[in-house]
Amino acid sequence: MERAHERSAGQETDVPAARHPQAETELELLVHGVGGTTPEKMLGDPRTVRVTGDDTAAVFRRADHTDRADDTPAGEGARNEPVQEAYVWCNLTSGDGSRALWLLLLPFMVVNLAHWMRPSAHGGRHAVRLYGLLVRLAALTLTVLLVAAACEVALDLVAWQCAGVADCARRHSWLGFLSPTASGDGWWSLPGRRLALAALGPAAITVLLWYLSHRTWSAYESHQPMSRDPEPDTDDSALARPGFWYGRRLVARLRAAHTAAGLLTVAAAVATPAARFDHRSGGSAALDALSWLLAAALLGCAAAAVGVVCSRGRSEIRLDDTLDGHLVRALPLGALGLLLLTLLYTGWSRPGWRSAGQLPGDAAFGGLMLAQGLLVLLLAAVAHDLYRRQPDPRAAMHGLGGPAVALLACALGGVISGGVAQRVADWLDGTRALLDGPPVLLTWQASTIPPVLVALLALAALLALRTARLARAERHRVRQEHPGEPEDASRTRGIAHARAMATLTDRAPLAVAVLATATLLLGTAALTGALVSGETPEAAARRTNDVVRTVAEISQTFGSWLVGFGFLLLVTWGRRAYKDASARRTVGILWDVGTFWPRAAHPFAPPCYAERAVPDLTWRAATWTRSTGGRLVLSGHSQGSVLVAAAAWQLTPSVRGRVALLTYGSPLERLYGRWFPAHFGPHALSALHRDVACWRNLHRRTDPIGGPVRLPGDCGPDVDPKPLRDPLAYGRTPEQPLPAPILAHSDYQADPAFARERAHLLARLHAEVPGQRPQPGTPV
Repeated sequence: MERAHERSAGQETDVPAARHPQAETELELLVHGVGGTTPEKMLGDPRTVRVTGDDTAAVFRRADHTDRADDTPAGEGARNEPVQEAYVWCNLTSGDGSRALWLLLLPFMVVNLAHWMRPSAHGGRHAVRLYGLLVRLAALTLTVLLVAAACEVALDLVAWQCAGVADCARRHSWLGFLSPTASGDGWWSLPGRRLALAALGPAAITVLLWYLSHRTWSAYESHQPMSRDPEPDTDDSALARPGFWYGRRLVARLRAAHTAAGLLTVAAAVATPAARFDHRSGGSAALDALSWLLAAALLGCAAAAVGVVCSRGRSEIRLDDTLDGHLVRALPLGALGLLLLTLLYTGWSRPGWRSAGQLPGDAAFGGLMLAQGLLVLLLAAVAHDLYRRQPDPRAAMHGLGGPAVALLACALGGVISGGVAQRVADWLDGTRALLDGPPVLLTWQASTIPPVLVALLALAALLALRTARLARAERHRVRQEHPGEPEDASRTRGIAHARAMATLTDRAPLAVAVLATATLLLGTAALTGALVSGETPEAAARRTNDVVRTVAEISQTFGSWLVGFGFLLLVTWGRRAYKDASARRTVGILWDVGTFWPRAAHPFAPPCYAERAVPDLTWRAATWTRSTGGRLVLSGHSQGSVLVAAAAWQLTPSVRGRVALLTYGSPLERLYGRWFPAHFGPHALSALHRDVACWRNLHRRTDPIGGPVRLPGDCGPDVDPKPLRDPLAYGRTPEQPLPAPILAHSDYQADPAFARERAHLLARLHAEVPGQRPQPGTPV
């Protein structure tokens, strides 16, 4: 028997679920937005009932909507409002304190977003596949980069440099057993054994990333969508395909490839210094031959990992529920076996081997940075080719948003790598200059942070100036909109300022373009400076005048401190979120926007909550309409409007025609349509409007997130009414005796226009959708 759980005064009790589906013909399914809320607030009732779902995501009703008189026939005794249900999904992103640590996966999340930002283009399937391939390769280099940075810290700075210098080891007592002593070398003091022991740290980080990816997939993304036959393949939106929200096979393949790549990176970092020593004249012939065999095996396994990344993209036409079991298990296990063999090879005793200077890391980091730059440039060329096939003037950065975001992800990984390495080197060495420090390229990367901040500050000043000018212009419009009312200068300024600030969202493409351009130029300068001079920025500037030398010193020091501070800030914020629910919710808001999309490029990105939320909404909408033959309004606020649109796409055409959409404060076009044009562009949204019974979208000029849908042609006015008044009254009125607040992005249901628009949708549903006789005894 179906059960439900009643929440009252913070407790849950079992109550019977709705017993008479024949008495329901109208249902409004409410979906909240960013940050989440409670079912009590959504339904406006302290007594709510959980109809279906679990503690992570569930559908609730008011308690008085779960029981009706037995003799109430369908359509009689109806309330002025439809029966309301609230879908609460906030625990998918902000429920558990441990999820705050997903902040550390920020570069992986950003590069995963780049996959979904490709321009919309009819045809060009090969270009679309090439775009996805380039993003997946860029994501793979990002994994290798961050594992290599962990190896730089653990192997080079700690085990090779600091543990090999007696004065540095004495300053850090925990390194004492690794340091050579005057009386003789201990067992762990040999360079190879120090490196082998230190390699366990980066290897553990790689295994942890694999575990988190596997665990989060099982917890959040393993819920299968409704099985249905695929519709005819169109270029409207891939979100309508049956397998879009279930990427189990691809994520498993990518997880295996990235795990193998991380373990192979550790193996290469450990084996390289030992192999260089064995290749010298007079070394052991057996170890020399073994080093070549290990190198060949590592290259072969690395080629297999790259081949897995290149061989397959997402399969969305059908529900892909199969797994490449042998590949998923064999590739990481093979890499782990090679790593263990490498540790044994490196830890073998080599008489006369002493640690001095740095490990050879400049070439590796330089090659990674060069590869990432070339991949981003190729990605930009492909994106431009797709964009020119079907230009969209509203698309962010003329279709180059994806390459720009991919560049920022790579730059973020590089800056974190350089900054953390520099801070660890400073912590180990202090001011004694005992160590050579991290590779020169990492120091150059950290030194680019202050110039980037200067560019961002200049952009912020420009935007502030434009916003102030726009606010002054809006004051005149506000006064014109309220003729005959007493002038209130403070009130006018407040409304004008809210409208001007709301336009900053539309400047996001400019900010990303400036940041990406500065990153590309400064990254090129850093790579050139490191490869040409082979010196740190400070050392290279010593050959010039005092001003340049001073600027270089400040940039190098300040940049490394900024990255170290930022990393500590992320960790501190994550620790705070374990105990502070408000901080945990703030972290959840960040992921509400960044983790809507499935993991298509990077398997270590934070999990996609929509792969649970969209099937939930689809199942509820399909089963309710089939059981009752009633009419359904999918009502979504903010990010919830994106979820209801994605759920509507997943419904079958027959059910989709019985559904109305009511969206408010919606970023469907303003954010998603501009940044993800292939999936939320004009053609996709127009197709959605044609498929559903009707659609209304409410927005305000003071809303910094929501906006009009902007459908082309005659569809626009049918979906977008005039902007709602905000505030509801300029001054005091009989309806608003106290000053009305500026609502901006919140409380759309408090506006009387909301109830009118909902009634209008229900009236259109009655006119356009014939009633169906429900099947006796069918559960809701």
